[in-house]
Amino acid sequence: MERLFIKGMTWGWSAKRGDYRTEAAADSMRKLRETGCEWIALSFWTWQDTVHSMQIPFDYGYTVTDRDIEAAVREARRNGLKICLKPVVNSRDGLWRAHIGFPEEENESPSYWDRWFESYTNFLVHYAELAEELGCEMFCVGCEMVKTESQTARWTKTIARVREVYAGPLIYNANHGSEEGVAWFDLVDFIGTSAYYPVGSVPGDTEENMIANWLPVRDKMERLHRRFNKPVVFMEIGCRSAHGCATMPWDFKHRDLPFSEEEQASFYHSVMQVFWDQPWFGGFFWWDWSVNLYPLSEAKTNRGFDVYGKRAGQILTEWYTSR
Repeated sequence: MERLFIKGMTWGWSAKRGDYRTEAAADSMRKLRETGCEWIALSFWTWQDTVHSMQIPFDYGYTVTDRDIEAAVREARRNGLKICLKPVVNSRDGLWRAHIGFPEEENESPSYWDRWFESYTNFLVHYAELAEELGCEMFCVGCEMVKTESQTARWTKTIARVREVYAGPLIYNANHGSEEGVAWFDLVDFIGTSAYYPVGSVPGDTEENMIANWLPVRDKMERLHRRFNKPVVFMEIGCRSAHGCATMPWDFKHRDLPFSEEEQASFYHSVMQVFWDQPWFGGFFWWDWSVNLYPLSEAKTNRGFDVYGKRAGQILTEWYTSR
Protein backbone atom coordinates (compact mmCIF):
# COMPACT_ATOMS: atom_id res chain seq x y z
CA MET A 1 0.00 0.00 0.00
CA GLU A 2 1.34 3.38 -0.99
CA ARG A 3 2.30 5.60 1.91
CA LEU A 4 -0.20 8.38 2.58
CA PHE A 5 1.48 11.58 3.65
CA ILE A 6 -0.82 14.44 4.58
CA LYS A 7 0.31 17.97 3.80
CA GLY A 8 -2.60 19.54 5.62
CA MET A 9 -4.01 22.39 7.66
CA THR A 10 -7.10 22.82 9.82
CA TRP A 11 -9.64 25.09 8.15
CA GLY A 12 -13.10 26.09 9.29
CA TRP A 13 -12.68 26.46 13.05
CA SER A 14 -14.28 29.39 14.89
CA ALA A 15 -16.76 29.80 12.04
CA LYS A 16 -20.45 30.21 12.66
CA ARG A 17 -23.49 29.58 10.51
CA GLY A 18 -23.04 31.09 7.05
CA ASP A 19 -19.31 31.88 7.37
CA TYR A 20 -18.25 29.18 4.90
CA ARG A 21 -20.42 30.66 2.16
CA THR A 22 -18.65 34.01 1.74
CA GLU A 23 -16.11 35.45 -0.66
CA ALA A 24 -13.72 35.87 2.29
CA ALA A 25 -13.90 32.11 2.94
CA ALA A 26 -13.24 31.34 -0.73
CA ASP A 27 -10.28 33.73 -0.72
CA SER A 28 -8.92 32.11 2.45
CA MET A 29 -9.10 28.67 0.84
CA ARG A 30 -7.30 29.89 -2.30
CA LYS A 31 -4.52 31.43 -0.24
CA LEU A 32 -4.19 28.20 1.74
CA ARG A 33 -3.77 26.21 -1.47
CA GLU A 34 -0.90 28.52 -2.47
CA THR A 35 1.13 27.19 0.48
CA GLY A 36 1.24 23.74 -1.14
CA CYS A 37 -1.41 22.38 1.20
CA GLU A 38 -3.11 19.26 -0.20
CA TRP A 39 -5.56 18.51 2.64
CA ILE A 40 -7.80 20.37 5.04
CA ALA A 41 -9.30 19.17 8.28
CA LEU A 42 -12.71 20.81 7.90
CA SER A 43 -13.36 21.32 11.59
CA PHE A 44 -16.38 22.82 13.33
CA TRP A 45 -18.24 22.34 16.57
CA THR A 46 -21.55 22.23 18.29
CA TRP A 47 -22.13 22.46 22.03
CA GLN A 48 -23.41 20.33 24.83
CA ASP A 49 -24.48 22.47 27.78
CA THR A 50 -21.95 21.24 30.37
CA VAL A 51 -19.26 18.57 30.52
CA HIS A 52 -21.81 16.42 32.39
CA SER A 53 -24.67 16.82 29.90
CA MET A 54 -25.96 13.69 28.21
CA GLN A 55 -27.44 15.31 25.09
CA ILE A 56 -25.70 17.04 22.19
CA PRO A 57 -28.24 19.39 20.59
CA PHE A 58 -27.81 21.35 17.37
CA ASP A 59 -27.64 25.12 17.76
CA TYR A 60 -29.52 26.43 14.73
CA GLY A 61 -28.44 29.98 15.43
CA TYR A 62 -24.72 29.29 15.58
CA THR A 63 -23.34 25.97 14.34
CA VAL A 64 -22.42 25.67 10.66
CA THR A 65 -25.10 23.81 8.73
CA ASP A 66 -24.85 20.88 6.34
CA ARG A 67 -25.36 23.41 3.55
CA ASP A 68 -22.36 25.38 4.83
CA ILE A 69 -20.24 22.22 4.95
CA GLU A 70 -21.29 21.27 1.42
CA ALA A 71 -20.24 24.74 0.20
CA ALA A 72 -16.84 24.44 1.94
CA VAL A 73 -16.27 21.00 0.41
CA ARG A 74 -17.16 22.36 -3.02
CA GLU A 75 -14.67 25.21 -2.58
CA ALA A 76 -11.99 22.80 -1.38
CA ARG A 77 -12.55 20.67 -4.47
CA ARG A 78 -12.14 23.73 -6.70
CA ASN A 79 -8.74 24.20 -5.11
CA GLY A 80 -7.72 20.57 -5.42
CA LEU A 81 -7.83 19.93 -1.68
CA LYS A 82 -8.73 16.64 0.01
CA ILE A 83 -10.91 16.75 3.10
CA CYS A 84 -10.96 15.16 6.52
CA LEU A 85 -14.34 16.06 8.01
CA LYS A 86 -13.86 16.75 11.71
CA PRO A 87 -17.00 17.46 13.77
CA VAL A 88 -16.24 18.38 17.37
CA VAL A 89 -18.31 18.68 20.55
CA ASN A 90 -17.47 21.53 22.90
CA SER A 91 -18.96 22.37 26.27
CA ARG A 92 -20.92 25.60 26.60
CA ASP A 93 -19.81 25.98 30.22
CA GLY A 94 -16.31 26.80 28.95
CA LEU A 95 -14.62 23.66 30.25
CA TRP A 96 -12.38 21.77 27.83
CA ARG A 97 -14.00 18.84 26.05
CA ALA A 98 -11.40 16.49 27.61
CA HIS A 99 -13.50 16.76 30.80
CA ILE A 100 -16.70 15.39 29.24
CA GLY A 101 -17.42 12.41 31.44
CA PHE A 102 -19.38 10.75 34.21
CA PRO A 103 -18.84 8.65 37.32
CA GLU A 104 -19.24 4.90 37.05
CA GLU A 105 -22.58 3.74 38.44
CA GLU A 106 -23.40 0.63 40.35
CA ASN A 107 -27.03 0.07 39.39
CA GLU A 108 -28.28 -1.53 36.19
CA SER A 109 -30.36 1.36 34.87
CA PRO A 110 -29.24 3.05 31.63
CA SER A 111 -26.07 4.80 32.66
CA TYR A 112 -24.95 8.37 32.10
CA TRP A 113 -22.28 7.00 29.79
CA ASP A 114 -24.81 5.02 27.73
CA ARG A 115 -27.03 8.05 27.28
CA TRP A 116 -24.13 10.30 26.31
CA PHE A 117 -22.67 7.78 23.85
CA GLU A 118 -26.10 7.30 22.26
CA SER A 119 -26.29 11.05 21.63
CA TYR A 120 -22.66 11.29 20.51
CA THR A 121 -23.06 8.33 18.14
CA ASN A 122 -26.11 9.97 16.56
CA PHE A 123 -24.07 13.18 16.20
CA LEU A 124 -21.16 11.35 14.54
CA VAL A 125 -23.28 9.21 12.25
CA HIS A 126 -25.04 12.30 10.91
CA TYR A 127 -21.72 13.80 9.82
CA ALA A 128 -20.29 10.45 8.69
CA GLU A 129 -23.24 10.11 6.32
CA LEU A 130 -22.54 13.62 5.07
CA ALA A 131 -18.83 12.82 4.63
CA GLU A 132 -19.77 9.76 2.57
CA GLU A 133 -22.24 11.69 0.40
CA LEU A 134 -19.74 14.49 -0.22
CA GLY A 135 -16.84 12.13 -0.90
CA CYS A 136 -14.64 13.34 1.97
CA GLU A 137 -11.40 11.37 1.96
CA MET A 138 -11.21 10.92 5.75
CA PHE A 139 -13.42 11.22 8.81
CA CYS A 140 -12.42 12.08 12.38
CA VAL A 141 -14.45 10.31 15.09
CA GLY A 142 -13.42 12.48 18.03
CA CYS A 143 -11.05 15.12 19.34
CA GLU A 144 -9.24 15.26 22.70
CA MET A 145 -12.04 13.46 24.56
CA VAL A 146 -9.71 12.19 27.24
CA LYS A 147 -12.22 11.15 29.92
CA THR A 148 -14.25 9.13 27.42
CA GLU A 149 -11.26 7.15 26.14
CA SER A 150 -11.41 4.46 28.84
CA GLN A 151 -14.88 3.50 27.57
CA THR A 152 -13.50 0.99 25.07
CA ALA A 153 -16.67 -1.09 24.64
CA ARG A 154 -18.78 2.00 23.98
CA TRP A 155 -16.25 3.46 21.52
CA THR A 156 -16.18 0.09 19.76
CA LYS A 157 -19.94 0.26 19.16
CA THR A 158 -19.80 3.90 18.09
CA ILE A 159 -17.03 3.33 15.55
CA ALA A 160 -18.85 0.27 14.18
CA ARG A 161 -21.93 2.44 13.58
CA VAL A 162 -19.80 5.06 11.80
CA ARG A 163 -18.31 2.37 9.56
CA GLU A 164 -21.82 1.30 8.55
CA VAL A 165 -22.37 4.64 6.82
CA TYR A 166 -18.86 5.85 5.90
CA ALA A 167 -16.52 3.76 3.74
CA GLY A 168 -13.35 5.86 3.98
CA PRO A 169 -10.52 5.86 6.51
CA LEU A 170 -11.15 6.93 10.11
CA ILE A 171 -8.89 8.79 12.51
CA TYR A 172 -9.19 9.61 16.21
CA ASN A 173 -7.54 12.77 17.57
CA ALA A 174 -6.04 12.07 21.02
CA ASN A 175 -4.32 14.76 23.07
CA HIS A 176 -0.59 15.12 23.54
CA GLY A 177 0.61 13.13 26.53
CA SER A 178 -2.45 10.86 26.74
CA GLU A 179 -2.09 8.88 23.49
CA GLU A 180 -1.13 5.66 25.30
CA GLY A 181 -4.50 5.71 27.10
CA VAL A 182 -6.42 4.94 23.90
CA ALA A 183 -6.56 1.14 23.89
CA TRP A 184 -8.81 1.05 20.83
CA PHE A 185 -6.60 2.75 18.23
CA ASP A 186 -6.78 -0.57 16.36
CA LEU A 187 -10.40 0.32 15.47
CA VAL A 188 -9.39 3.34 13.36
CA ASP A 189 -7.07 3.61 10.36
CA PHE A 190 -4.86 6.43 11.60
CA ILE A 191 -3.57 7.37 15.04
CA GLY A 192 -4.16 11.09 15.46
CA THR A 193 -2.91 13.38 18.17
CA SER A 194 -2.87 17.07 19.04
CA ALA A 195 0.90 17.36 19.17
CA TYR A 196 1.15 20.53 21.24
CA TYR A 197 4.31 19.30 22.92
CA PRO A 198 6.14 22.06 24.84
CA VAL A 199 9.46 21.71 23.01
CA GLY A 200 10.59 25.21 23.94
CA SER A 201 12.32 25.04 27.31
CA VAL A 202 12.40 28.82 27.72
CA PRO A 203 10.71 31.67 25.83
CA GLY A 204 12.60 32.35 22.60
CA ASP A 205 14.38 28.97 22.75
CA THR A 206 16.65 27.88 19.90
CA GLU A 207 15.60 25.58 17.11
CA GLU A 208 18.37 23.18 18.13
CA ASN A 209 16.88 22.79 21.60
CA MET A 210 13.41 22.28 20.11
CA ILE A 211 14.78 19.51 17.89
CA ALA A 212 16.38 17.83 20.91
CA ASN A 213 13.04 17.99 22.75
CA TRP A 214 11.15 16.52 19.77
CA LEU A 215 13.34 13.40 19.66
CA PRO A 216 11.79 11.62 22.70
CA VAL A 217 8.35 12.54 21.33
CA ARG A 218 9.31 10.89 18.05
CA ASP A 219 10.39 7.75 19.91
CA LYS A 220 7.08 7.65 21.76
CA MET A 221 5.09 8.09 18.55
CA GLU A 222 7.06 5.28 16.89
CA ARG A 223 6.26 2.97 19.81
CA LEU A 224 2.58 3.85 19.41
CA HIS A 225 2.83 3.04 15.70
CA ARG A 226 4.48 -0.31 16.44
CA ARG A 227 1.84 -1.20 19.03
CA PHE A 228 -1.07 -0.73 16.62
CA ASN A 229 0.64 -0.88 13.22
CA LYS A 230 -1.07 2.35 12.15
CA PRO A 231 0.45 5.56 10.77
CA VAL A 232 0.63 8.47 13.20
CA VAL A 233 -0.80 11.82 12.04
CA PHE A 234 -0.45 15.11 13.88
CA MET A 235 -4.15 15.89 13.66
CA GLU A 236 -3.44 19.21 15.34
CA ILE A 237 -0.10 20.92 15.81
CA GLY A 238 1.10 24.50 15.88
CA CYS A 239 1.87 27.44 18.11
CA ARG A 240 1.11 31.13 18.05
CA SER A 241 3.52 33.79 16.80
CA ALA A 242 4.08 35.10 20.32
CA HIS A 243 7.10 35.09 22.62
CA GLY A 244 7.10 31.98 24.79
CA CYS A 245 4.46 30.04 22.86
CA ALA A 246 6.78 27.14 22.03
CA THR A 247 6.83 26.46 25.79
CA MET A 248 3.00 26.12 25.70
CA PRO A 249 1.99 25.57 22.05
CA TRP A 250 -1.68 24.96 22.97
CA ASP A 251 -2.02 28.42 24.49
CA PHE A 252 -4.58 30.84 23.07
CA LYS A 253 -5.31 32.87 26.21
CA HIS A 254 -2.17 34.90 26.89
CA ARG A 255 -2.96 37.82 24.63
CA ASP A 256 -0.37 40.12 26.24
CA LEU A 257 2.69 38.22 24.98
CA PRO A 258 4.82 40.15 22.45
CA PHE A 259 4.79 39.17 18.79
CA SER A 260 7.50 36.65 17.77
CA GLU A 261 7.33 35.09 14.35
CA GLU A 262 10.79 33.54 14.87
CA GLU A 263 9.66 31.33 17.75
CA GLN A 264 6.70 30.09 15.73
CA ALA A 265 9.00 29.53 12.72
CA SER A 266 11.48 27.55 14.83
CA PHE A 267 8.63 25.38 16.14
CA TYR A 268 7.48 24.64 12.57
CA HIS A 269 10.98 24.00 11.21
CA SER A 270 12.06 21.81 14.13
CA VAL A 271 9.12 19.41 13.88
CA MET A 272 9.39 19.17 10.08
CA GLN A 273 13.04 18.13 10.39
CA VAL A 274 12.38 15.52 13.06
CA PHE A 275 9.27 13.81 11.65
CA TRP A 276 9.08 14.36 7.88
CA ASP A 277 11.12 11.36 6.72
CA GLN A 278 9.87 8.81 9.25
CA PRO A 279 8.20 6.01 7.25
CA TRP A 280 5.49 5.46 9.88
CA PHE A 281 4.58 9.16 10.09
CA GLY A 282 1.43 10.19 8.20
CA GLY A 283 1.70 13.97 8.11
CA PHE A 284 0.26 17.14 9.52
CA PHE A 285 -2.95 19.07 9.96
CA TRP A 286 -1.50 22.33 11.34
CA TRP A 287 -3.59 24.51 13.63
CA ASP A 288 -4.93 26.56 11.98
CA TRP A 289 -5.91 28.73 9.00
CA SER A 290 -8.72 31.22 9.54
CA VAL A 291 -11.85 31.37 7.42
CA ASN A 292 -11.60 35.16 7.62
CA LEU A 293 -7.92 36.00 7.15
CA TYR A 294 -6.41 39.22 8.42
CA PRO A 295 -5.05 41.65 5.79
CA LEU A 296 -1.48 40.81 4.80
CA SER A 297 -0.41 44.21 6.20
CA GLU A 298 -1.31 42.93 9.70
CA ALA A 299 0.73 39.70 9.50
CA LYS A 300 3.65 41.16 11.46
CA THR A 301 1.44 42.08 14.40
CA ASN A 302 -0.94 39.10 14.45
CA ARG A 303 -0.16 36.85 17.42
CA GLY A 304 -2.49 34.02 16.53
CA PHE A 305 -1.89 30.51 15.18
CA ASP A 306 -2.24 31.59 11.53
CA VAL A 307 0.96 31.55 9.48
CA TYR A 308 -0.35 33.66 6.59
CA GLY A 309 2.34 36.23 5.73
CA LYS A 310 4.66 35.03 8.52
CA ARG A 311 8.02 33.27 8.50
CA ALA A 312 6.38 29.99 9.54
CA GLY A 313 4.19 30.26 6.44
CA GLN A 314 7.30 30.48 4.27
CA ILE A 315 8.74 27.39 5.97
CA LEU A 316 5.48 25.52 5.50
CA THR A 317 5.41 26.41 1.80
CA GLU A 318 9.04 25.38 1.32
CA TRP A 319 8.42 21.94 2.82
CA TYR A 320 4.99 21.40 1.27
CA THR A 321 6.02 22.37 -2.27
CA SER A 322 9.57 21.07 -2.58
CA ARG A 323 9.46 17.67 -0.86
